[in-house]
Amino acid sequence: MANRLRESTSPYLLQHQDNPVDWWEWGPEAFAEARARDVPVLLSVGYAACHWCHVMAHESFEDAETARLMNESFVNIKVDREERPDVDAVYMTATQAMTGQGGWPMTCFLTPAAEPFHCGTYYPPTPRPGMPSFRQLLEAVHDAWTSRDAEVREAGSRIVTQLRAQTGPLEVSIVDAEALTGAATSLLGEYDRVNGGFGGAPKFPPTMVLEFLLRHHERTGSVEALSIVEGSALAMADGGLNDQLAGGFARYSVDAGWVVPHFEKMLYDNALLLRFYAHLARRTGNPRYIEVARDTAHFLLNDLRTPAGGFAASLDADTDGVEGLTYVWTPAQLTEALGPEDGPWAADLLGVTSDGTFEHGASTLRLLRPVDDLARWTRVKAALLAARSTRPQPGRDDKVVTAWNGLAISALAEAGVALAEPSWILAAEQAATLLLDLHLVDGRLRRTSRDGSVGTAAGVLEDYACLAEALLVLHQSTGRWLPEALSLLDTALTHFADPTAPGAYHDTADDAAPLVWRPADPGDNASPSGASALAGALLLGSALAGPADADRYATAATEAVARTGLLAARAPRFAGHWLTVAEAMESGPIQVAIVGSSDELLAAAIAHAPGGAVILSGAPDSAPLLADRPLVDGQPAAYVCRGYICDRPVTTAEELIAALA
Repeated sequence: MANRLRESTSPYLLQHQDNPVDWWEWGPEAFAEARARDVPVLLSVGYAACHWCHVMAHESFEDAETARLMNESFVNIKVDREERPDVDAVYMTATQAMTGQGGWPMTCFLTPAAEPFHCGTYYPPTPRPGMPSFRQLLEAVHDAWTSRDAEVREAGSRIVTQLRAQTGPLEVSIVDAEALTGAATSLLGEYDRVNGGFGGAPKFPPTMVLEFLLRHHERTGSVEALSIVEGSALAMADGGLNDQLAGGFARYSVDAGWVVPHFEKMLYDNALLLRFYAHLARRTGNPRYIEVARDTAHFLLNDLRTPAGGFAASLDADTDGVEGLTYVWTPAQLTEALGPEDGPWAADLLGVTSDGTFEHGASTLRLLRPVDDLARWTRVKAALLAARSTRPQPGRDDKVVTAWNGLAISALAEAGVALAEPSWILAAEQAATLLLDLHLVDGRLRRTSRDGSVGTAAGVLEDYACLAEALLVLHQSTGRWLPEALSLLDTALTHFADPTAPGAYHDTADDAAPLVWRPADPGDNASPSGASALAGALLLGSALAGPADADRYATAATEAVARTGLLAARAPRFAGHWLTVAEAMESGPIQVAIVGSSDELLAAAIAHAPGGAVILSGAPDSAPLLADRPLVDGQPAAYVCRGYICDRPVTTAEELIAALA
């Protein structure tokens, strides 16, 4: 049996290289094998930090008898959803359509033409109420294929036809000031006033929605919007979702009160949260938000940074096969680590009880009240971290994903400016250098790399968009990276736009290897959709590019946002980044061009410009935004513009603050 996974750049696929299952990677060779053998394809999709993916692997894929059934009756394909989000998107759509729900591990059965005819998620090794065992499923699918071959193939073809018809672009519906207010009002009605956030369990950090509401507050002064933002920000920061010792947020909370997290830590979550908390800290001056932003940045730099200067995808939910093993505590363990005085004090502060809040009498750590003895807390935290470091540690998926590294670069660059941490900006530049040197191959992006080796999967829309925005954010703090950013925007416009619907975009390029349909999901989910990320990058590019490109990018951004009016009105929780971009668009976007060297003017702009504003400082004519803007009476000056309308230049911080207000 060939070990086809051993050369993969995906740690998830490498986890399965020694299974008795005859795994193939996604590609034409696997489907040619299915056609030659006239058997269906079993597609298994997951990712390295996924708890239930590990469970199903141990129960089924490591079992010799189950593997025998799989190998005899199917061509088995293993896909890392983070490396191939296009494949994941197509078959997750099919899974949700067939079952009404989705998730990972995802298990789909396909015809040799890649058409899905049966889909699901996790299957246990023995039957459960309402759920067959995985072996029973394998036998049933094999029986259907051998006894009703034509019927099964026809079902797959019909499903593809139906789903392809349902995935067209949204109708145009403008997102203006009235629509933004309507979305904010709708979110107020969905807000969990007891626990913060939205909805019940499981509860995910609604970072992009909170960023929209914060920008909405800055533009309109809405007290209600800010109350949602601060209530959610404090609840997430003080709950079990946030690692109170080392920083970094878990993927989601299994309960509505942020007590017990699902312990995996994802790069994209923490990048988005760093940017949000830095923005909130700058707007409110609250030291708790500053602390959380710093802790999250330190988590990115200490726990996820790779030797090459990029950022790893995630930390696992499990440690030695046990969820939460690294992170949870009992009162006795606290006392053992801290002594008889600090142990009970820490247990009371961090919500560690004799009954436990997690499993087997252990508790997650939450900050139940503001710390009144900072020196003691600093000492206790250091001691607990030292004790925790002796425990087994979760595995790390150290592949470098282009889009997620773009989010991290933007976050570190913006937070580095806002919180005066130049080392964070330097780290962002090093990651940008890695992506452009390694992931950009013959002018086109690749999705991932690992250990300095670039993967074969082509970049998708979010890769181009997130990296372009990252370089545009870096340009504002360094004066570099503008040509590279604009080149990525041009490539995205050329290869991902839907020629039949201005403002609509596909997630895969027009020259990418074809799938059964070309995915184009506009909804924001755990991270910005590719289309909303591109809209934000285009808007930013329109403010920083020269006249030849500015109008073109601005028009493209406006057309893209106009495609999401219905989504923003009907489901604003799944349009958070779209609404964030629309807020910046409604404000202008605001541009602050500072000509000459003035620390005073730059500091005032950083402190008082709203989220989404563009700030650039430099010598006259050193960048397009600074062109034709001279010094005033030989003194440095700040030019504040909103879209195409500019105020008179000002030369003092007080005047600049007034102009921004």
